Amino acid sequence: MIYKALLGSTLLAFSMVFSPVVQAAPGQTERAHLKQAHDPLSLNSSVALVADADSLEVLYAKNPSAVLPIASITKIMTVVVTLEAGLDLDEVITITTDDIDYYKNTRSRLKPGSEFTRRELIHLALMASENRAASALGRSYPGGLAACVAQMNRRAASLRMFNTNFAETTGLSVENKSSANDLARMVLHAQRFPLIRQFSTDPQFSVQSSKGQLNFRNTNRLIKNKEWDIQVQKTGFINEAGRCLVMKARVGDRNLVIVLLDALGSQARFADAERIREYVMAVAPSTAAYATK
Repeated sequence: MIYKALLGSTLLAFSMVFSPVVQAAPGQTERAHLKQAHDPLSLNSSVALVADADSLEVLYAKNPSAVLPIASITKIMTVVVTLEAGLDLDEVITITTDDIDYYKNTRSRLKPGSEFTRRELIHLALMASENRAASALGRSYPGGLAACVAQMNRRAASLRMFNTNFAETTGLSVENKSSANDLARMVLHAQRFPLIRQFSTDPQFSVQSSKGQLNFRNTNRLIKNKEWDIQVQKTGFINEAGRCLVMKARVGDRNLVIVLLDALGSQARFADAERIREYVMAVAPSTAAYATK
């Protein structure tokens, strides 16, 4: 009964789901304030949005308009504009020193001088959140990295992601910011691409390098959980963004968009997703007529 009560209380958020309300990216005080927001599910994430992907009915919302750094969730838009540009997916792209991370000094097994197809780089960026792969995608975009970032921002604006800004293609910069409302729009757009659906949900992938085979695993541990039917997903993490997760998944009889931002602890976002799944499964399926898209 408690889950049914919660569902009824959150339907009021539907009118706010895609509202362009700007908030500053939080410092420690603001982050603490976000976590204190009304949250009957007691999620660890500072920001959460759960919406029916077909009807856009909001099932749960917590600070959905707050603007925060989004870390590697950025890579979805990097891939979207790459695919929309119609670039040759079999073109071989060389990793260079320009792809080395100087934001956070993260490591990578994609060494300068190694060559991969654009298709392989897309796969690694989505599934393994490979930063050098995402950097190389932006660098090899027509006009270079600046042109790619400009197109990412134009695409965001065209999708009415009015509280979103992209500064680079990996998500390592704190200047890559968005809201849960905006990211839900991005996920719904990204799920239209078969390659994004396939690559983001593959459990593992291997590529050949000059030093032999490199094996990568999906950064989302829910992919291997048989209780989940995930259609699109992306994880993200930098200290300023916390642990982030976006997904489009089928839960019960519903296709859901789930956005979780700023969870603390490596497993917290996945625990929040599990709690959300249990919550949705516990409530009676909606009998309302879904809007056609």
